[in-house]
This record gives sequence, C-alpha cells and structure tokens, in this order.
Amino acid sequence: MSTEQAGHGEHVAHDKHAGHDPAAFRRRFWLSFALTIPVVASSSMVMEWFGYSLSGVAWVGPALGTVVFLWGGQPFLVGARQEFKSRKPGMMMLIAMAITVAWSASMASSLGWFDLDFWWELAALVTIMLLGHWLEMSAIGQAKGALDALAKLLPDEAERIGENGNTTTVPASQLVVGDVVLVRPGSRLPADGTIVDGSAELDESMITGESRPVPRTIGARVVAGTVSTNAALRIKVSAIGDDTALAGIGRLVSAAQESKSKAQALADRFAGLLFYVSLSAAAITFAAWALVGRMDRAVTNTVTVLVIACPHALGLAIPLVVAISTSMSARAGILVKDRLALERMRTISAVLFDKTGTLTKGEHVVTAYKSVTTGGDDGVMRVAAAIEADSEHPLARAIVRSGTELGDVPPATDFSSSTGRGVEATVDGHVYAIGGPALLKERNAVVPSSIEAEVATWGARGAAVLSLLEGDKVIG
Repeated sequence: MSTEQAGHGEHVAHDKHAGHDPAAFRRRFWLSFALTIPVVASSSMVMEWFGYSLSGVAWVGPALGTVVFLWGGQPFLVGARQEFKSRKPGMMMLIAMAITVAWSASMASSLGWFDLDFWWELAALVTIMLLGHWLEMSAIGQAKGALDALAKLLPDEAERIGENGNTTTVPASQLVVGDVVLVRPGSRLPADGTIVDGSAELDESMITGESRPVPRTIGARVVAGTVSTNAALRIKVSAIGDDTALAGIGRLVSAAQESKSKAQALADRFAGLLFYVSLSAAAITFAAWALVGRMDRAVTNTVTVLVIACPHALGLAIPLVVAISTSMSARAGILVKDRLALERMRTISAVLFDKTGTLTKGEHVVTAYKSVTTGGDDGVMRVAAAIEADSEHPLARAIVRSGTELGDVPPATDFSSSTGRGVEATVDGHVYAIGGPALLKERNAVVPSSIEAEVATWGARGAAVLSLLEGDKVIG
C-alpha cells in the first residue's frame, strides 16, 4: 500500500469526510450520546409524554444541543460543504440541512422568537448518524487490518550478498532490483525474485492458500513473504515495494473498499433526489400556509418538513449492512475484492473450489501410520518424532506433535537434512531416515507388499506419504 493509503483512515464508502478514522467517530458518538441523554430528559415534549417535570433545565437543551450540533455534527457539515462545492447533493447535505434547520429553529425558540423545540430530535439525529458511520468505518478498518497483517509478513531486514560474496544485513527497504539476497531456512523472502542458487520447499500459503510446501529450484520465480522451510536460497531481486505481488493484493483490496455496491449507489442517488424533493416540499408548504395568512404555521411546518426529511433509516441501514458483511468476512480471512460481488453472492447455489488446499486448516496433521516390524505402530511414530525434532519442515512439526502425544520421544543425534529427499538421524544407536519417493528411489527401497495397498489408499486421497527407513529397508 502507498504511504498515503496506509497513513490516513479514509472513510471510503462516504469519502465526503475523508480524514476521519473509526476512533474519531467513536469518540464523537459516545460524547454525543452522553450529551443527548440530558437533552432528551429535559425536553418539554418528552416530559409531557412520560408525565414528569424538571425545573431549571430551560437552557440544558440549547447548551448541550449546540455542542452536539457543532462538534458531533461537524463531519456532516464538512461533507455537505464538499457536496455543495461539487454540485452533487447527497446524504451529507440532507443530514446537514436537517440538523442546521433544527438547530436554528430551536435556538430561535429558546430566544423567544418561535415555539419550535427540536433540541432532542437534533441531538438524537446526530448521535444516530454518528453511530452508523462509526460502524461502517470500523468494518472497513477491520478489512484493512487483515490487509495490514498480510503486509507485516514481510521481513524488516535482508541479507544482501556483495560482489565479494560477503553478506551484509540491510533494511529490506534498501534493496534494489538486481540485488542478490540470502534467505536462510525458516526465513521469509524480503522481495519478489528468481532463485539463482539452491533449492528448497517454500510455504506459499499466504499467496495461494495451499499449506503444503512447494519445491522450488534454480530459475523459479518466488514471492516476497513466502517461507523457505528447509534450505538456504540465493534470490535475485526482481521486484520491490509497490511492485511486489503482496502490494498488488493490497491495491486490489483498497480499490474494493473504495467501490460502492448497488445498494449504496442507489441510496446516494435517492439521497440526491430527496434533497430536491425536500426543498420543493418545504417551499410548497411555506407558500400554502402563507397564502392563507398563517405565517406562524408556515414557519413551523416548513421547518418540520426539512427536519423530518433527513433519511435516518437510510443513513444507518447501509452502513450497518456493510459493517456486518465486511467484518464477518474479515474475521473469516476473506478479503472482499468487489462489493458488487458480495451482493451477488445471495444468488449463489453452488461453490466450486479449484484445489484441496482451500479447504484445509492451514496446518499438517498425521492422519495414519503403520509399522512393518515387531516394534508396533506407536514405536514407529516415536522414532519418527525423534528424527524430525530438529527439522524446520512443516511436515516434521506435524510428526513431532503426533509423536509426543503418544509419550516420551527418545533423543536423536547426528541429524542431517537432504533437500528434496528427507532427513537422517541416529536413535538408540540405529541410523534412521525419513523421506518421500525421492528417498526411496535414491536407496532403491520399496514399500513392503504387506502394507502397499493400504499406503496406496493414503496417496490416492491426497495425503503426503513418508517412509521410515533403517538402512535401505522400509520399516514404517
């Protein structure tokens, strides 16, 4: 994400008041809510409804209502000014018109000029609108928070290899295209690039969703933020900063947040139309009562029309829907790329997944194990866990976790790893190795016929099948 995008909490769904973040709207809402309570309680209309009376509260409404109007309503007043400048009236002008007319009429009444008390309606309206916009921007912030978490996967430093072959630790931001960097086992790639030396299995789940490591060797293109699980690599940098794949994902999500759904677009168009309808209705109301000689009713009813024309439900419903849908998506790890697509999901009757990786929990587990010796199945798992204890490979961690659940794991010595083939170690005086088909081929070993059929079913359902060898003999 660019510095400008990352540094400002934009209200992207209603960009008329950009520069306000969810925290600012939260503060405005709670303070306005606290001030609204005494304004409502001291309203003569509310006291009449509920049959109680309070003395000495005549100026509670004017004093606190003015604070709510000027401070709580400031985002809407600023947004209305921007809509007025662009000559595109919408939700902000409707809200601003309602609260401005309500404040003006109420203040005039408090000064004895009219008999129009809208203080409690004014305070409640501002508070409700602040709540709606706070919910909307909080949801957008959650989606951006998921994106920020993705960006944090990039390492802060990189080991740059000089012309003399020496490595120097530098900030990742100082890398340039053409640099060669060293990526050690278990480390994340600092930039997009091409492997120029070494081979390893990379955890690319942050990009692809596939949790199983993918083998990569010389000439393969690799992506910043992925992890070299089992070997060191030398990477020639081909893209940095905003040109990386990770930054591209950021731009997609940012563009989605700036887009508007059909419901929002319809609401905006309706708000613009309603602005003109409200002004027309107010003008007709004033003219009709003035013609019959009732100027007091003309003013009263005209103000009433302008105040109630503010679309309370419209201003709250759309932000609330956006808040619920985008926040639920963000919590589930879904980055919504297009709000129109989110709307169209209501018509979906089937979902197709292009690979099993999208349906996993993102971590490996041992689903089955089998022994071909008299040591028993659990004995095989404990030996395997001992051998893999020093390995950083994701499959190794799953084996160690499964083995330790069965009991104590014996210590292993002389651990060694062969990239793409497997690992080897000494346990209780015996030399064992664990690996996949490449290890079996290297040692001319075969899976015993007694378990061959069962092991074949494991592979058929997509499991990674590893063999435990003692010498060139498969024992589990």
